[in-house]
Amino acid sequence: MPTSPVTASHSASNGAPPAIMLELVDEHGTTIGTAEKLAAHQPPGQLHRAFSVFLFDERGRLLIQRRALGKYHSPGVWSNTCCGHPYPGEAPFAAAARRTHEELGVSPSLLAEAGTVRYNHPDPESGLVEQEYNHLFVGMVQGAPDPDPEEIGETAFVTPAELAERHAAAPFSAWFMTVLDAARPAIRELTGPAGGW
Repeated sequence: MPTSPVTASHSASNGAPPAIMLELVDEHGTTIGTAEKLAAHQPPGQLHRAFSVFLFDERGRLLIQRRALGKYHSPGVWSNTCCGHPYPGEAPFAAAARRTHEELGVSPSLLAEAGTVRYNHPDPESGLVEQEYNHLFVGMVQGAPDPDPEEIGETAFVTPAELAERHAAAPFSAWFMTVLDAARPAIRELTGPAGGW
């Protein structure tokens, strides 16, 4: 991972995995503190900053991913292109671009902010709670993804109709429809009316 002033402070020097810290926020998205990642997701959940990315190819198809089976939260389910949490003090836009490259091996182009959405989604499988103030981003992707197998089981580019078929047939993340619906105005602006989003 590239080292920046933010990421350098999150590296462990003793060889142990560093504690991943999240930024806690109030209902208006104002930072009020930090919490360790797993602790923030324990019921009832602590409201924290997150981001969700939706990337499209030149044909207007959405890039989705199936989360790796080894992930502790929502393993093996389909979700949007990329989602995650900024480090404390890291801008959501920078975190979205960084994490997309780390997970998918591609950098988004024309990445743009698409608003925010606040939700509370318990995950019945893990018992964890997604209590998030989520920053949304839409953009384009050029080139084939090269996903990190520890993060992603597989990827697919889908049309709206293909997404509906997959969503009816396979499990998706608890937050997927919430973030997709919230991002739709920006997605339609990006893909145009013919895209069907």
